[in-house]
Amino acid sequence: MFDQTMPIKINTIPSGHPNVPTKKVGILLANLGTPDNYDYWSMRRYLSEFLSDRRVIDYSPWLWQPLLQMVILSIRPSRSGAAYKSIWNNEDNESPLLTITRNQTLKINSIMERQYGDKVKVDFCMRYGNPSTQSKVREMVQAGCSKILFFPLYPHYAGATSATATDQFFRSLMKEKWQPTVRVVEPYFDQPLYIEALAKSVEEAYAAKKTKPEILVCSYHGVPKRYLMQGDPYHCQCQKTTRLLKERLGWKDTDIVTTFQSKFGPEEWLKPYTVGEVARLVEEDNKKSIAVIAPAFSSDCIETLEEINEEIKDSFEEAGGEEFTYIPCLNDSAAHISALSSLIDQNLRGWID
Repeated sequence: MFDQTMPIKINTIPSGHPNVPTKKVGILLANLGTPDNYDYWSMRRYLSEFLSDRRVIDYSPWLWQPLLQMVILSIRPSRSGAAYKSIWNNEDNESPLLTITRNQTLKINSIMERQYGDKVKVDFCMRYGNPSTQSKVREMVQAGCSKILFFPLYPHYAGATSATATDQFFRSLMKEKWQPTVRVVEPYFDQPLYIEALAKSVEEAYAAKKTKPEILVCSYHGVPKRYLMQGDPYHCQCQKTTRLLKERLGWKDTDIVTTFQSKFGPEEWLKPYTVGEVARLVEEDNKKSIAVIAPAFSSDCIETLEEINEEIKDSFEEAGGEEFTYIPCLNDSAAHISALSSLIDQNLRGWID
């Protein structure tokens, strides 16, 4: 008969067996990326990785790489470096995107720890530059994450953002002997808490103005128009975000407009281009006061702090515009962190109580 007084050994690891850490669920946030510094060689390494991504530039490598390596990367690193220098976080010696993404991660981690204790591990990675996706996947596996929730911090799906981040995540998994089970958070362009966070940021910015801006420009990062024709849903998702934001604010169609920025290369991109539209609003519609928001960016970065606040602002003022207001990205605001945390909770269902 079975002797109930005998001790029972459960999950005993034999001598010499590799250490097996306690199982956890990893939550890996992913953002676009950042150069390590704004000097020429740091910028060249970063731009080479970014512009060599076939999801970003899909021209034939036989044609594109010689042009990129011998011409573009001889000139662009210095120009981009000067732009980064103008917005650099000198106190921490890093780009604002890195600072903000880290702060977002820390705040989300605090919420997850309160809810799930030591059952989760929250971290972030970058598609380009550091910390790399591969290094963070390796850390999570070594920490015992048998499941990983991968969260690209892009509200809208695009091949050049969400898809390439996820590509890199799965490439990193290919290098692991013991692959964790994974889930990917889908785009959240129409999620109520995200729309609410956008609306609150607009209301707060307008409340701080003596005179309400005459129109709100929703400036999204652009992509080539042919991506839309090939089935990329990005354009449609951006339009829906603008519509939902307008409805939440209770505005008329004439109070808000959708535009696209950051055009690169000779082909046609999604229109209207922000830099031209802000000038047209002055010259043709006589709008002397505008506000600009960038709903597609989860964190302020070079495209918002430098491009919108300098190039696009200059276009508006040179056309005769008088009052330009930039509404910052949601960054690590309480409403944004709440929205992101809610999405994480939804995607953890069935994995963790």
